[in-house]
Order: sequence, then structure tokens, then C-alpha cells
Amino acid sequence: MVFNINFKDIIPIFHNRSELESIRKELRNNATPAEIKLWGRLQRSNLDGYKFRRQHSVGPYILDFYCPSEKLAIELDGDSHFTNEAITYDTARTAYLNALNIKVLRFLNTDVFDKLIAVCERILVELKGESLPPPAPPKTGGESW
Repeated sequence: MVFNINFKDIIPIFHNRSELESIRKELRNNATPAEIKLWGRLQRSNLDGYKFRRQHSVGPYILDFYCPSEKLAIELDGDSHFTNEAITYDTARTAYLNALNIKVLRFLNTDVFDKLIAVCERILVELKGESLPPPAPPKTGGESW
């Protein structure tokens, strides 16, 4: 059996779901100081011309920042992200996003305040595809190239 699915028809289901609109708006209106500071660098395509969205939802999750052209999510983590429950939630969330080919970069709130230029440089490296690929698995069976 062959299914003819146009994934462009599915994407609106995943992105900015209407039932999350009021939550997204509340999060934008009550942004953390770290989110406000980083948004100052990301808004209006300030970061090398890349367009970011703030409090963008993908599936059941709301992302702090999202660059749709590069499928890059930026998440800022404060103290609440270091409980066992939050770590489990963030791990599941990242797996979900990665399954949709969305890369997730996480930064500590303190990094945004103390190392904003380094945070922006790290984001640019990812946006420009300059990140190093994961290491190749070791060769097995005595094969050599």
C-alpha cells in the first residue's frame, strides 16, 4: 500500500496550534529577563539576517525561540530545569523535536547575562552549519580504510 502524503499539509497541525495561542501570548507578555535580553539580539533578523520567532509552538511544546528556515530551537534554562522531573520532560521534548529534524540548543540564563556574545556566536555557528559532525563510530571487524 502506498500513501501519498504531502507533508506541507501536515505542518500547520504541528506549528503554532490555536489551542496554545493564549499560553504563547502569556509567555511572551511575561518573558524572563534572560529571554528579553536574548530576544533583543534575535528580533528583527538582527542575528546575521536570520528570522526568529518567540514562543513558537511545535506539537505540544512551546519553544523559547525558533528559526524556521534552519529548524533551530533555542531554549533558555533557569533553575527550574534542573529537577529530575524537568530533566525528564526536557529530554522527551528534545527527542520529539529532533524526530522532526529540529535541532535544539540550550543555554543557561546566566550565560545570556554573562556571555551574551558567546551565546550569539554559538547560535550563529549552528545556523551556518559550521558545527562539527558527530564522531564516526569506531570501525569493527578489523576493517580499515
